[in-house]
Amino acid sequence: MVPIETTNSMKKGVAIALRLLIAGLAGLLIWYHFYTLYQLFLGTGPTFGGTYEYLQAPLRLIIAISLLGVVFGVRWALWGMWAGITALVATQYWAHFAHLPVEFIQGRHPLSYLKGFIFPTLITLAFLTSAATAKKGAAPN
Repeated sequence: MVPIETTNSMKKGVAIALRLLIAGLAGLLIWYHFYTLYQLFLGTGPTFGGTYEYLQAPLRLIIAISLLGVVFGVRWALWGMWAGITALVATQYWAHFAHLPVEFIQGRHPLSYLKGFIFPTLITLAFLTSAATAKKGAAPN
């Protein structure tokens, strides 16, 4: 079997694809969290405006701002994204097990809240892979 030799254009193509993946997934999450905040503070949402939602608002803001940093390649922003999302998922577990009067817990399995980690995991893997690809591309062959 002949090893496949990667060229600089292949590395650039992979790096571009990874950056597009990061921008797409992060963009969806940024839009979702800012839209949720918009609904909360303008009172346009069907179930928004409770104490629980106001408690989650700073977490959503942290997530959205850190995701903007991730899109622009700021490595520390990954930590902010993970801290915010972990705290948001923790509040969902709190609502679930404390039987808080919020609609989203009705009929949900406790493991369903872990879906909140899928996009951040993909973003992190793409971010770290693109950083490693960029490092390898900078080294002389």
